[in-house]
Amino acid sequence: MDERIFVVGSGAIGGLYGGKLAAIGLDVSFLCRSDYEVVKSEGLFIKSVWGDFRATPARVVKNAEELNFYPDYILVCLKVLPQIDVPSIIRPAVGDNTAICLIQNGIDIEPPVQKAFPSNEIISGLAFVCCHRTAPGQIEHLDYGRLVLGNYPKGTSKTTEKLADIFRHAGIPCTTTDDVVGARWQKLVWNAPFNPISVLAGGVTTDEMLSDTGMKSLIRAIMDEVCRLAEKDGHPLPSSVIDENISFTETMTPYKTSMLLDFESKRPMEVEAILGNAVRKGKELGVAIPHIETLYRLLKMVDMKNRENGR
Repeated sequence: MDERIFVVGSGAIGGLYGGKLAAIGLDVSFLCRSDYEVVKSEGLFIKSVWGDFRATPARVVKNAEELNFYPDYILVCLKVLPQIDVPSIIRPAVGDNTAICLIQNGIDIEPPVQKAFPSNEIISGLAFVCCHRTAPGQIEHLDYGRLVLGNYPKGTSKTTEKLADIFRHAGIPCTTTDDVVGARWQKLVWNAPFNPISVLAGGVTTDEMLSDTGMKSLIRAIMDEVCRLAEKDGHPLPSSVIDENISFTETMTPYKTSMLLDFESKRPMEVEAILGNAVRKGKELGVAIPHIETLYRLLKMVDMKNRENGR
């Protein structure tokens, strides 16, 4: 495989998946900011349920201008935050034939990138994984790891199928879907309750949330609101999706969500991508989602105060 891959972001997601590709000798470059010196000099170390491994990227850069060539794929693994302008960050590395893959959280995150690069393939990616960054250049992968890819807004392509093959070649479970927007809604079924509640309930882990009967009922109510949004948006989810999400969370390794880890480190949280976009979609579609709206208003205030205290 001679495709050249540019991973933008060396946090948990970029470090795990990009590192896995680099570890088998593929041509993988990384854009790093805070981790730049460590990753450039020492590479990445991933403690993983797939087996611990080290990865040495082909190149490590601080900005896309330094790349000096157009990659076949750009994997965007950045947090989805209002202050992060993905099109501006990746523009110098986007060639005519570069496919842009967004492996990020949330719903309705693709339009700004599609608008900026209307002639490029936009691949949307969902990571169903428990992992976090423990130190510069170091990732801990606790559970799961499956990727789902699809072209935005729908369908698949040879380019997308080739990327899925590349991930599978590296030992990463990966499937493709014709309805990646539906897949995003399906992931939001988990993210919408567990991420915000982990913060608002005082720093609880997944098992602690589900050990409380009342909390489990609230989680189900939030999941139901996501399902109603998805259906009204034209992407009905399987009737079993709530029970399945509860079941696999009960059996997974007890886990601090990514949002809780951001909160504890006084980093900005993905409030808009996970909750704000859902609230706006609810208003657009005329779907009442009182539980999600309540989480959104509370979490926005917590996020603002947390960042103020971190300055």
